[in-house]
Amino acid sequence: MLPDPTVPAAAHRRRRQAEAAGVAEALDRATQEATVALAIGTVGACRAIFERTVEYAKVREQYGRPIGSFQALKHRLADLAIAVDSGGAAARYAAVALASGTDVAVATAVAQSYCSDLAVAAAEEAVQLHGGIGMTWEHPAHLYLKRAMVLDAGVGDPDGAIDVLAALL
Repeated sequence: MLPDPTVPAAAHRRRRQAEAAGVAEALDRATQEATVALAIGTVGACRAIFERTVEYAKVREQYGRPIGSFQALKHRLADLAIAVDSGGAAARYAAVALASGTDVAVATAVAQSYCSDLAVAAAEEAVQLHGGIGMTWEHPAHLYLKRAMVLDAGVGDPDGAIDVLAALL
């Protein structure tokens, strides 16, 4: 569309700049919403991985007792539970901040930086706790790891989120 010749060029520039600013704000909001949604999805996947790993630890026996009764595995499962709960807290905080419109940039950066590595770490831990069966086609643990890597790529680079967070604080 050709600009109206009766309107000064400066007015056209201001209008285009205002339109560009509105588009930039909409894109920032959409990016924040997508980041929060992916963080929440990541936490849900991690929770499912954790619950299935705990169930497996209760059922799988070694040396005549469930592997979940071994102290070393209890510690690893406890660490995984804490990581998943922490990711859930970060994702919920980002969702609340997004809904209220306060502290959105910081909350989404925190959720992105924490949750981006969480899925892969939880899936890797689950594969290890499942032992050899975790890497076979007979058990879905390896599929969780593959899906976690896709989620990790979707949530984004944690280093970039940490840089954004550092700039905001």
